[in-house]
Amino acid sequence: MEHSSNMLLSTKLWEKVYWLSIDYLAVARAAIRTGSYFTAVMYVEHWCEENFNGLTLGCPDFSHFETLPPHIELMIAAISHINEPDSIYGIIQSQKLASQTVTYEHEGNWSKALECYDLLVRTAGLGDTDSISSEGTSDAYHMSSGDRKMGHWKPYKGLMRSLNKIGCSHVLDFYCQGLLSQKVQFQHDLEFTELQYEAAWRAGNWDFSLLSAEENSRKHLRGEHFNENLFSCLRALKEGDSSEFHTNLMKTKKELVLSISNTSQESTEYIFSSVVKLQILYHLGIAWDLRWTHEPSGENTCFKLNNILPEPVVPTKVQLEPLNKEWSFIRMQAQQNMNLLEPFVAFRRSLFRVLDCKESILEHLLESACILRKGSQFSLAAAALHELKLLFGQSEKLTTSHTYLLGRLEEAKVLRAQGQNEMAISLGRYIIQDYKMDEEASNVHRLIGKWLSETRSSNSRTILDQYLKHAVELTEQSNSRDQKSLSRQCQTYFHLAHYTDGLFKSYEERLASSEWQATLRLRKHKTREMEALIRGLRSSRKGEKVDYSIKIQELQKQLTMFREEAEKLQDDRDKFLSLALEAYQQCLVIGGKYDLRVVFRLVSLWFSLSSRQSVVKAMLSTVKEVQSFKFIPLVYQIASRLSSPRNSQGSNSFQVALASLVKKMSIDHPYHTIFQLLALANGDRIKDKQRSRNSFVVDMDKKQAAEDLLHELYSHHGRVIQQMRQMVEIYIRLAELETKKEDTNKKVALPRDVRSIRQLELVPVVTASVPIDPSCNYVEGSFTYFKGLTESIIVMNGINAPKLVECFGSDGHRYRQLAKSGNDDLRQDAVMEQFFGLVNTFLENHRDTRKRKLRIHTYKVVPFTPSAGVLEWVNGTIPLGEYLLGSNRNGGAHLRYGAGDWRFSQCREYMANEKDKRNAFIKVCDNFRPVMHYFFLEKFLQPADWFERRLAYTRSVAASSMVGYIVGLGDRHSMNILIDQATAEVVHIDLGVAFEQGLMLKTPERVPFRLTRDVIDGMGITGVEGVFRRCCEETLSVMRTNKEALLTIIEVFIHDPLYKWALSPLKALQRQEETDDDLSSSLESPNYADEGNKDAARAKLRVKQKLDGYEEGELRSVQGQVQQLIQDAIDIDRLCQMFPGWGAWL
Repeated sequence: MEHSSNMLLSTKLWEKVYWLSIDYLAVARAAIRTGSYFTAVMYVEHWCEENFNGLTLGCPDFSHFETLPPHIELMIAAISHINEPDSIYGIIQSQKLASQTVTYEHEGNWSKALECYDLLVRTAGLGDTDSISSEGTSDAYHMSSGDRKMGHWKPYKGLMRSLNKIGCSHVLDFYCQGLLSQKVQFQHDLEFTELQYEAAWRAGNWDFSLLSAEENSRKHLRGEHFNENLFSCLRALKEGDSSEFHTNLMKTKKELVLSISNTSQESTEYIFSSVVKLQILYHLGIAWDLRWTHEPSGENTCFKLNNILPEPVVPTKVQLEPLNKEWSFIRMQAQQNMNLLEPFVAFRRSLFRVLDCKESILEHLLESACILRKGSQFSLAAAALHELKLLFGQSEKLTTSHTYLLGRLEEAKVLRAQGQNEMAISLGRYIIQDYKMDEEASNVHRLIGKWLSETRSSNSRTILDQYLKHAVELTEQSNSRDQKSLSRQCQTYFHLAHYTDGLFKSYEERLASSEWQATLRLRKHKTREMEALIRGLRSSRKGEKVDYSIKIQELQKQLTMFREEAEKLQDDRDKFLSLALEAYQQCLVIGGKYDLRVVFRLVSLWFSLSSRQSVVKAMLSTVKEVQSFKFIPLVYQIASRLSSPRNSQGSNSFQVALASLVKKMSIDHPYHTIFQLLALANGDRIKDKQRSRNSFVVDMDKKQAAEDLLHELYSHHGRVIQQMRQMVEIYIRLAELETKKEDTNKKVALPRDVRSIRQLELVPVVTASVPIDPSCNYVEGSFTYFKGLTESIIVMNGINAPKLVECFGSDGHRYRQLAKSGNDDLRQDAVMEQFFGLVNTFLENHRDTRKRKLRIHTYKVVPFTPSAGVLEWVNGTIPLGEYLLGSNRNGGAHLRYGAGDWRFSQCREYMANEKDKRNAFIKVCDNFRPVMHYFFLEKFLQPADWFERRLAYTRSVAASSMVGYIVGLGDRHSMNILIDQATAEVVHIDLGVAFEQGLMLKTPERVPFRLTRDVIDGMGITGVEGVFRRCCEETLSVMRTNKEALLTIIEVFIHDPLYKWALSPLKALQRQEETDDDLSSSLESPNYADEGNKDAARAKLRVKQKLDGYEEGELRSVQGQVQQLIQDAIDIDRLCQMFPGWGAWL
């Protein structure tokens, strides 16, 4: 009894925090003062849960008072010091000026922040001054009671900070002078002093001084004097005052290190900024050694006495190389956070001015303009370019330099980024006409062609002939073959290919349009009419012949125009297609930046236009010229198109080209290709019980083609294929192993012949990742090979009794795998995981989604036959339903924390029996409270871990929801969603209901994804607002941007001749009902397989509509589409109609 009591306490350790009855807002406020921001968030949430009877921030405050509710202020104070981009949007609920200034500062929109602060300053004397003290950032919680008197001046400081951030140093200088003359209190304000010194060192105003600042400097220890000391160091560096420089440098370093050591580990934003400040000081120390490298001579005693060195040295470019290398590293590390990077950019500009390195100043201004543009700091980028032009204007020789040309080109890019398209294009044309360009010529032509095509500001002939094709010609003329040149050449080919491909698609659409079909019908009608007139002419009398001849001539002119128009359209279409195919090929040959997008598009074109000889010829050329590893991401789709006999149409047939590609991939990369061929060769291996069903399409031609190709490959990889076949047979046997019901969840010994299998040193562990080697050199040790299986397996619960297998790897690890056989085709799971992997690549390549670490948790699926294969076991996970309800669906977290609530079985029974589903659902929700947020309190006891894991959960739910919606993933009940107990990311399993086939179930699923109350409860106090909504928008935006590549894989999948993905009536029934084998075979329609993939066009069209932003027939923005989806997912009218077993209230 005592043991069980201890166990109960151990599962609720986090509850000890709340044993005392105290004011949790007071605790949160204290946590903020000590820099424990994650702790503060946790306590504010607990206060809200107590006061609002649920995990909510309460009702939004839309009153005319400018003060924010105390719990909102505390949340803003905490979140603004955490390096997290989205939470703030879930906390701010109203459009008060306080909320607006916080939002604008968070977004770096300092122009808007300036407007708000100016309004606050102008109205300071009109309203309640207490409300003004809380405006802007939440530093008020760091103030002592004496300092709070200065809080009334926060709008003034906010205005100064905004002027500083947008680079208005001249205006800021005059504003500060005016404030000092009118409000003497500012002389004793440390923040005001720091802002002035920061503006001074940024502007290079070395004559600036504040007498009152020195008096305050000894009162604080936490490094608040950084800008004052930095200003002093830079001035001493300029003048050579060794004593002042080293004294201030050492003092500032000590203050920063001391402040970091005393700071809570939860003060992430402060720690990051302090590290950047230490890097600045490190660069200052190096700069001193470069500028003052020699000791003063014996005669210069006066210099010695004053610690002034006689003559500064201007460092050379070689001497500055260590500084530049350090800067490159910092730039890479901080590129995701402009708040950290921008001060360093400004410091380097001031440092090079002091060092008087003219060439370095020019290069840095150009580089900083590019960095600031990419960080959307357009006003600062424009300021850097303006300064660059002024420096170049001092000498006519400089205006012909390469750096000046790059500066003008960067100016055009800034104009383009600001939306001034015509000005950007005009400047680009001016650069082409007035400047002699060598290496940059192709780049400028490419950019103008790209901008013209994106803005549709010119006709296709001009864009192609004058810019894109000319850019390619210029790159081909270049003799340079360094990495930068090759990358630029690859980029040029890609933009040419992308544009001509777009033109080809538009011509294809026009030729397939209803308007063109109407034109063809009219042409046919006119042709028949002319034939009738000709017959009439022959039989007409002499007086009528003239009239007939005139009419015939008119019709002949019309028909000639029709014919010429049709021929021109088709010729242009074919020309654009040829250009696109050739440019895509060159893009793949030269570089790798666009590999994924190009390969998917090329394969799509090959498959859809396989009957055209020009396409097959281009395909054969690409197969010969392009490295085969670039096609590995689509190996399954490519191999599935194999057929036999291959030589039916001669040496230039599509099948010959396809077989040559698969053979090349198999020879170069056997571990990524041969498993697919073995699966094709096993295409007719279906268990006897499943032969009467037609869920699986058996294509004997494909089977024969795969076997023929494997036979050819024996001369290259005979032993590898032999060992792979051996391992595949083992897994198929285990998957199809007959077991008894009583063996469920028990260990069963392996068959003797399987148990005695020796290691297969040429075969990788099938669920382990084998890195692709472009050099095709897969030597021993380059992958983990198969060393055998454990002596027993575990029979898992399920209709088809999947087996949990443990495989020994050569790396010493055990790999847990699920051998599965049944009526569900694992090929769908495999391709869905492939789609998720593709989305992950796009999310990783996009700046904003990479910053948020958005991704879909994937696992490996390897089919071996139409009905059997192996899945990677996702270690450390638990089904969402098992945590919430326990293994028997009547326990779990709801039993632990839902005292007095209904059991899940009661809810399900009540929903099944009641006719008024809406009211029944509301009643069930009233008696079944969400408890998912306890998962994070139980599993992650440290506040920082708690916040980080919950953040990872919310982001994971957002990304998987958007991707699942795009592919129409259904059947998302709580046992089909796993949660990783270490990372809190969600993992979706059982992907057999896709492309909105959930609508075909007996009880149709009408929600876009699972966003039930427990799922939302796990997101914390902001619910779907803030992190979830913003991450949904970012994920959907990336998918919409890359819709062409995503549509390609969808198209390739839904047209896959091997798999009939649409649900049959039996499969639809089985998803929501238990059926036995006899019923299964009787329900299956014998002719259903003949329908094949006739819904493929509809499925692709729906996916395209989603990626285009169409919902309910209306075009939506990304934000509007996400809003609609969230609304649909939580809509009571939709949820109450869901199948009761889905658990819409859970």
